[in-house]
Amino acid sequence: MAYILLTLTVLFWAGNFVLGRSMHLIMSPILMAELRWLLALLLISPFLLPKLKQNKTLILQHWPMLTLLSILSVACFNTFIYLGLTITTATNATILQSMIPIVILLISALWLKESVSKQQWLGVCISMSGVLLLITQGDIASLLNYTINQGDIYVLIAVVFWALYSVLLRFRPANIDGFTFFGVTVLIGSIALLPFAILEYHFYATPIVWHDNTIMTIVYMAVFPSILAYIFWNKGVNELGAAKAGLFIHLMPCFGLILSSFFLNEEIYSFHIGGMLLIFSGIYLAIFTKVSLVKVKQPS
Repeated sequence: MAYILLTLTVLFWAGNFVLGRSMHLIMSPILMAELRWLLALLLISPFLLPKLKQNKTLILQHWPMLTLLSILSVACFNTFIYLGLTITTATNATILQSMIPIVILLISALWLKESVSKQQWLGVCISMSGVLLLITQGDIASLLNYTINQGDIYVLIAVVFWALYSVLLRFRPANIDGFTFFGVTVLIGSIALLPFAILEYHFYATPIVWHDNTIMTIVYMAVFPSILAYIFWNKGVNELGAAKAGLFIHLMPCFGLILSSFFLNEEIYSFHIGGMLLIFSGIYLAIFTKVSLVKVKQPS
């Protein structure tokens, strides 16, 4: 079940990337992130309020970790993605986004001293080669022309935030149920984003033109890549661990390709098929490794 949930999570995120890019001229990035999370909070509030009352003592007891996880994920990750997509190209953003599993493995190995098998590293490399094959359209030499700009930096920051969040999920309060944990992170993240969204709208943003597409985009962002994806991701990381779950990020270019083909009638070429086969092969190799990860104690 964890594999299905993580796959759906990446599918929802791929849709979020497509819509986020299409909306960057209509709505400013921080305001878009804030509206997304405020609507998500509104939708879950009837179920969340009783949980907050029931778990008030536990929430106050663990507020430092809850706040940290909320800032890393809700407040920062997608906000920096939206910021990056207003400047950088889709190719650059995809390359940097696909680095998440590698960053997770590096943090796990270097900071938490977690054992990562050679088979897992091989799986990462094979998946990454598939990602590069898709991005470069079969012309790996085109990477020599890769340049970094301010948008790339924003996306890279987002990558680090999400990798940290995924690794630190192991330290989330075990006695707080998953839905309450998610709701608290949305609440804290929305509050943290609010002053920045107000400042951005007041000083930098152009007036929003509300129409059916704008409303439907915000609704999609609030329900699928926000509520469902975060619940699915947290459950997947809890069952498989951050390192293995992170491999599913490599599915992002595949889903982007499928969505583009379906909605934009773009053609599928041989390098698309080859790239997807490499990605799936790498994920399979890393997930079904027989080497177990060493249990790590929480740093003091």
